[in-house]
Amino acid sequence: MRRAGRITGEALLCARDMIRPGVTTREIDRAIRAYIEGQGAVPSFLGYNGFPASACISINSEVIHGIPSKHRVLQEGDIVKVDVGAMIGGYHGDSARTFPVGRVSEVAERLIAATRESFYKGVALARPGNRIGDIGAAVEETAKGYGFSTVREFVGHGIGEHLHESPDVPNYGTPGRGCRLYAGMTVAIEPMVNVGQSKVKVLDDGWTVVTADGSLSAHYEHTVAILGDETVLLTDVGE
Repeated sequence: MRRAGRITGEALLCARDMIRPGVTTREIDRAIRAYIEGQGAVPSFLGYNGFPASACISINSEVIHGIPSKHRVLQEGDIVKVDVGAMIGGYHGDSARTFPVGRVSEVAERLIAATRESFYKGVALARPGNRIGDIGAAVEETAKGYGFSTVREFVGHGIGEHLHESPDVPNYGTPGRGCRLYAGMTVAIEPMVNVGQSKVKVLDDGWTVVTADGSLSAHYEHTVAILGDETVLLTDVGE
């Protein structure tokens, strides 16, 4: 899990270094795939339920699962969500980040900051004896504090030998409710935060999820190991 997490996190850094106006999402996807395979790993997303790329790259009101394309060119002021997974030795890592393209609006900056903060408020409660609801409640409360909402139709998840495992890790919840957390669990905690309403819809391509009201959305994710004495972000290799 540590190896998979490191490769996943480093692939995200490759994407970060490419984010600028004029770059296509397909160029970013190809660089991610080349890095992952160069490390002896396999892109977790490529072919997953038919997904055609190695990374999900979603722009502005696109929440998650955006399909990279040679026709999607980054523009000044965009915010870009890059979601990456890598598998090595039979185990997966999964991580996502939202990057600004050049100078972005004040609202976009606040949204990116709020989404990152909501992750860290949630992960602070990812420790043995707590419950899934503790994490979700912290994520939602943090986002609401900024005047934003959290997506409900899509959630975080357990991760290990499979990319998606039990338990689900929603970005909302009630403290003290839900699955109890135990040492040895590995989960992907991934706040998806919208400027407007929480509702989303899937486009006709069957993959791309967008905000129903067209508002901006941001995404932040790490693969997290809940140990007896600490919580480790397996995909954290730097911002």
